[in-house]
Amino acid sequence: MSDTASSAPTNQPRVALVTGAAQGIGRAIALRLAEDGLDIAIADLGPQRTNLDGVAEEVRAKGRRCLVLECDVTQEEEVQRMVQATEKEFDGLDVMVANAGRLLVKTIVDSTLTDFDKVFDLNVRGVFLCLRAAAQVMIKQGRGGRIISASSVSGKKGSALNGIYCASKAAVRSFTQALAGEVGSYGITVNAYAPGPIDTPLRMFMLSLSPLLPYSYPPRIFSFFYALENLLGRIGTPEDVANMVSFLASKDSAFITGQTITVDGGGWMD
Repeated sequence: MSDTASSAPTNQPRVALVTGAAQGIGRAIALRLAEDGLDIAIADLGPQRTNLDGVAEEVRAKGRRCLVLECDVTQEEEVQRMVQATEKEFDGLDVMVANAGRLLVKTIVDSTLTDFDKVFDLNVRGVFLCLRAAAQVMIKQGRGGRIISASSVSGKKGSALNGIYCASKAAVRSFTQALAGEVGSYGITVNAYAPGPIDTPLRMFMLSLSPLLPYSYPPRIFSFFYALENLLGRIGTPEDVANMVSFLASKDSAFITGQTITVDGGGWMD
């Protein structure tokens, strides 16, 4: 089957939906896809509405339309409404970016079932709901599509202090491989991006809460240590990840599916 993932109706811009778009990597992805000429739906939790509105203004300043949606992606009904609202507003959905996620810095020994449930609800259940809803719409449309999820280098190799998080991101990698095999015949590609440490507000906030930081080091100092772990000598930025998503969302990635692509400056090599 020829690639139809970039085949929005004639003269109609392609449409992307990005979850967890209020800040960090999600914000960078939304802005990059807007620069690429896509109309954008952005979603996040209700308390993030002010940040979401700010991202929407930036998208519109780039000449693209933007739909702002409040959504808890762990809730099936809310995910369905989010996807349906995007489809209705823009007459379709071409790119789904299931970016929303949660980080936990904690040993397995000290973790609770509440910790486990919170991470898996968002990183696994939420991704599953978004992927399923997007695939259903794209199959119905019959014009292909791009489904892209947030995994992590930690989903390829487990690491101390991140056990629950690592397992959740490994699940995303498995979803990616399985769904790619199910929807390839419809011209839909399914891939994931696997960042290493990225300098985002979420990472710095979670590190600030960790009881494991020695001698009360400020979290920002860990950016320096992370940078020493890769070949390029710097910590990643949200824009580094957004560049990869831009490629995976484009026609140039038409023959790539089922992959979880590392973006970490060479710290981990497949």
